[in-house]
Amino acid sequence: MAEPLLENITVVGASLAGLRAVETLRREGFAGRLTLVGAEPHLPYDRPPLSKELLAGIWEHDQILLRKAPYAGLELELYLGNPAVALDVGKRTVTLATGIEIAWDGLVIATGSQPRLLPNAPALDGLYTLRTLDDCFAIRTRLDAGARVCVIGAGFIGAEVAAACRSRGLDVTVLEMLEQPMVRGVGSVIGSVLAELHRDQGVDLRCSVAVDAIEGDGKVERVRLVGGAVVECDLVLVAIGAVPTTDWLIGSALTLDNGVVCDSSLLAAPLVVAAGDVCRWPNALFGGDLMRIEHWTNAAEQGVFAAHRLLSGDADTAFAPVPFVWSDQYGIKIQCAGRFKGTDRMELVHGALSDHRFVAIFESAGVISGVLAFNQPRQVMIYRRMIAERASFSDALSFAAANQ
Repeated sequence: MAEPLLENITVVGASLAGLRAVETLRREGFAGRLTLVGAEPHLPYDRPPLSKELLAGIWEHDQILLRKAPYAGLELELYLGNPAVALDVGKRTVTLATGIEIAWDGLVIATGSQPRLLPNAPALDGLYTLRTLDDCFAIRTRLDAGARVCVIGAGFIGAEVAAACRSRGLDVTVLEMLEQPMVRGVGSVIGSVLAELHRDQGVDLRCSVAVDAIEGDGKVERVRLVGGAVVECDLVLVAIGAVPTTDWLIGSALTLDNGVVCDSSLLAAPLVVAAGDVCRWPNALFGGDLMRIEHWTNAAEQGVFAAHRLLSGDADTAFAPVPFVWSDQYGIKIQCAGRFKGTDRMELVHGALSDHRFVAIFESAGVISGVLAFNQPRQVMIYRRMIAERASFSDALSFAAANQ
């Protein structure tokens, strides 16, 4: 049951984490005033398909809505297309762009993240980032017209967009500063597998390159690289990572450092919790390292946990999950769990890299810290449990040897 003092709870951020928070608040018995604030005009929708099925033209908007049941059942005050612009923790108010001031005695911050921009990028028609439904449809219109695509960045979003564009038969060039895609996260061996995957599908993947300028007469016409090489294109997608949406919290007295810094129970200040891409908290499962995760599973789980934390007042239970993320590219399901980096020890324990069906596990300080797999979902879940149990790396290797 909700604490007696909580009569007005506001959730800022109308995406996955925010929606799961409001659903949890009602499910756990909160009967007071509940307000959901969103920067976009749309009801909460699923973001992963923006770079895959929706962009490819396989799905439409109604297929990515996060909630099928009527919103009337949640008894919400909805403010969509009206972003929060200020927070006063002392007065317990949130101010919206239209000047509306919302009083609260419980607050969930779930404002997510926004794409990182190229410095000094020109204002050209055809230059995009991909974060919102409107971004996706604007890009899709260009793809429908047969655009030649240049993607800057070979992380998950860039790679998924490249795959979606190739599924339409479009010309795609991907530019990556590092020597292999995602090499800092997965290492050079798997990075080379990812590179080969895209090149085999006809992507012009160029690694160890840097963008000098994006050029055109009012619209995108080419990308010029350092060294003079030129990529002729009609559409440029910048996919070089994301930053937490915290500008509206400057001056709020919350601790902001690559996100809203919380304790292990997701509390950022008395009666204020955070969830999703914007939340940075110490994950006790990995030695209390501060962590900010931009993935679907974390947003869903954190939204539920943050709402429960607000209602229960339980400061002793820590949010300590095993991070999990997946990507679909060219019919291959790529899944990762844990916390690892490209310089960690890696062992291939099932399958073969050349078959695009394998499992690799990673070691940190003698324990299994991560797993990455192509088309091996059952194995990923097994090793994810081992990571949660802090199993030794030698035990994980022994298990793998016994289950070939």
